[in-house]
Amino acid sequence: MSSKESDTILSPDELANYVADVFREHMPFNRLIGMQVSQFNQQGVEIRLPWHDGLMGNPIQKILHGGVTAAVLDTVGGLMAIIEAVRHMPQVTLDEFKKRISRMSTIDMRVDYLLPGKGDEFIATARVIRKGARVAVCRMELHNTDGDHIAFGTATYMIS
Repeated sequence: MSSKESDTILSPDELANYVADVFREHMPFNRLIGMQVSQFNQQGVEIRLPWHDGLMGNPIQKILHGGVTAAVLDTVGGLMAIIEAVRHMPQVTLDEFKKRISRMSTIDMRVDYLLPGKGDEFIATARVIRKGARVAVCRMELHNTDGDHIAFGTATYMIS
């Protein structure tokens, strides 16, 4: 990116697209396990995770590893917190946004595992419960394609 491009003021939609691209293409862990950001906009965030045996936590039951479940919930919650921060952010350049986003992180997360993670594909969604000036609290859910509620989580994210 040229200096001129990095000085350009970006709209919230352009910033959201940039973040989605980073999570899709530039985060090796997300690519390793197969996370796919299927929706990332003002209406919400959705991540899909197709099943493959590398995600298995219990080979006897052939179910999703609990750490994978937590990682997907944390990722979808983090994306939702970022989109909420972008929505209320003053217009910024890409360089300014990169500085701000580098300080965003997970503060705390709780995961409740409701059912064994069985299925051909898993869908994670998130919504913001509360947003302050410095933190956002999100509620995340993980379902399989049959609609079974596998897990939910609540997390607090630093967004200032």
